[in-house]
Amino acid sequence: MKTSGSNIKSEARRAGVDPNPTTPIDPRLAVRQAAQHLFADARGSHDWEHTLRVQRLCLHIGPKEGADMEVLECAAYLHDIGRATQDAANGGVCHAIKGAEMARDILAPLSITEAGKANIVHCVRAHRFRSDYPPRTQEARVLFDADKLDAIGAVGVARAYLFAGELGACLHNPDVPPEMTRPYSRDDTGYREFVVKLCKIKDRILTAEGRQLAEERHAFMTLFFKRFLEEYEGIR
Repeated sequence: MKTSGSNIKSEARRAGVDPNPTTPIDPRLAVRQAAQHLFADARGSHDWEHTLRVQRLCLHIGPKEGADMEVLECAAYLHDIGRATQDAANGGVCHAIKGAEMARDILAPLSITEAGKANIVHCVRAHRFRSDYPPRTQEARVLFDADKLDAIGAVGVARAYLFAGELGACLHNPDVPPEMTRPYSRDDTGYREFVVKLCKIKDRILTAEGRQLAEERHAFMTLFFKRFLEEYEGIR
């Protein structure tokens, strides 16, 4: 559905972007400010700090992979702006789809080429792990990898338990196979997240630099959860 000019301006104002700027503004700065405004009530596992970690990973991976850094950095700031909607719906809304819709309105008044805007929106739409919408541009592939890298390793373990705590999940439920439990439930534990998603991320990474970073993070995370189960069972 096409967004009207008045709606674009209204959304831009709400996001903190001047829809009729009188002086040129760095698009990356404008997008950063607009995105940060949308994380005021975000849960800790997908908050503004997560976005900044993804942005820093993009700054590390992007130049090595020949990415357009303006497109990539804008996409990094915007990739999770739909997350609060998904959380409020207990997973009933896809934050990548919602975020792409929101990103269009934020980008509309900015001095980015139409191709660049389309690429940023595509990056946001394609960044989700649980999706059948693959990244088609180099920028989208880098963003996908950066977002996934922040879900594994030491930070990934911490975020898995932070997310479980947000849901009120138990520490571990050895009586039910993780694959048989429901997301956004008391059984959506940190270990469940490892089994159903985190352990698979390494093999889904798309860039050469991302794969190098993923190997070490994956190894640490695997050892952590092995030790976790041993301690839970009183073996160690």
